[in-house]
Amino acid sequence: MRRQYWPFNGKRYIGNINTMEVHDLDNEKNGCKINEIKHEHVRTFSPDTLQTAHSYGFDNCAWCIGNSRW
Repeated sequence: MRRQYWPFNGKRYIGNINTMEVHDLDNEKNGCKINEIKHEHVRTFSPDTLQTAHSYGFDNCAWCIGNSRW
C-alpha cells in the first residue's frame, strides 16, 4: 500500500539504501521488510520505475518483487 506521507510521498518504488533493495508498494507481501526501513534509509526514484531503481544499483525485494538480479 502506498504511503502518502514523507519520505514515501506516494511513490510506488522505494529503495532501502542500507540493504540496496527496492520494494514495490503496490505489491506488498507478508515477509516484506518495507515497514522496517528507517526513514533516513528511504530512497525514492524519479521517474518512479523499477528500471530507475535498477539503474541506481538496487536489487529486487524477494517478497514484493522477486527475481533477484544478482
